[in-house]
Amino acid sequence: MAAPKKAGSALRSPELAAALRGEIPELTRRLMAAIFTDNPEWTDYSAVTRADLRDGCQRFLTRILDLLGGQAAGPERDDVAASIGELRAEQGVPLEAMQRTFRLGGRIVWEALLDKAGDVAPAQFREMGTAIWAVIDGMSSALVTAYRNTELDRVRRDERRRHGLIEDLLSGRARDALFATRAGRELNLPVHGDYVVVVARGGPHPLGIGSETALASMGIRSVWHDRTDSTVGLVALEHRSVESVSQRLRPQVRGRAAVSAAVAGLAEIVTAHTLALLALDTVPDDAVGVLVSLDECYPEMLLLRSPDLSELLVRSTLGPVLELPVKERDVLLGTLAVWLAENRSAANAAPRLHCHRNTVINRLERITALLGRPLEGQRSYLELSLALAALDLGGQARD
Repeated sequence: MAAPKKAGSALRSPELAAALRGEIPELTRRLMAAIFTDNPEWTDYSAVTRADLRDGCQRFLTRILDLLGGQAAGPERDDVAASIGELRAEQGVPLEAMQRTFRLGGRIVWEALLDKAGDVAPAQFREMGTAIWAVIDGMSSALVTAYRNTELDRVRRDERRRHGLIEDLLSGRARDALFATRAGRELNLPVHGDYVVVVARGGPHPLGIGSETALASMGIRSVWHDRTDSTVGLVALEHRSVESVSQRLRPQVRGRAAVSAAVAGLAEIVTAHTLALLALDTVPDDAVGVLVSLDECYPEMLLLRSPDLSELLVRSTLGPVLELPVKERDVLLGTLAVWLAENRSAANAAPRLHCHRNTVINRLERITALLGRPLEGQRSYLELSLALAALDLGGQARD
């Protein structure tokens, strides 16, 4: 090391930086030694090889001297600090560890500058300190910006990949065993075992943001995926019932939602998704806070699967009633629906219809006359109930 300068001949920061260039290997060794302590949170470079870390330290120290010597642009946009930040973010090194390393490097360079400068006047001391820490602060800023941008890009890539895997599952790719294994591993889902699919619609957030957490509190694994028109959830039952999942999800529903029947494994997610969509179509578009399961809407789903047959059923079963003036038609159809819901009891239907029992009987006789067939009998009950359900689903146009 060169002999210290006297106060009267003290060197300025650029000259000192130039004088330190030959000592970069030694400064690098000192920084490497300072990095590692007994605190693992400060030294988490496990994903970085020793040679890679040494190279990064050397580039960082060299750039400090470049900036002090005026041989590089402003430190806030420094490409060396940015490249180190990008690389370490990709490697998973904690940002706190990188910031500590930069501070250590700044201290080591500062100490080396003081050794070179010897006795300095207070004004020169302040000038040197201001210069070195302005460089370290600027490079740290460039490091943080690049690190966070890289992390954000990685999160976005991971999210796109995750969504792509879910879309592939919904399209049936999991029937390929190799794909199912890879998707299960990356999404942390079991390949085998029962699943349900949940589909929700209505507004930008048809489900509360805590849906996955609510299920996780029961030990249930799930993944959720926002599509253009819906939110879709893949839920691994893992020996739990569909009803227990529905009970946990019901408070989360903000719009309308449907849960499929249980299917076997990731390979059948495509089937469960189709069933959930069909069940959801049985719920009115303006419904709020409604979750239906497949068990609640089998007849309606059958009608939706065969719209042409549903229309024929409505016409052949209720045709003459539908041709009446709107007011009379709606009264008779409402009476018929309540009567069927009350187990064909006129006495029970009357309070719900706000009329006398005899009025209910008269309306039913009017319907019988219009249809030209009795309302009693198992087949009649079935056909009338299905026809009314088809009307509720909008399968038959009204005036």
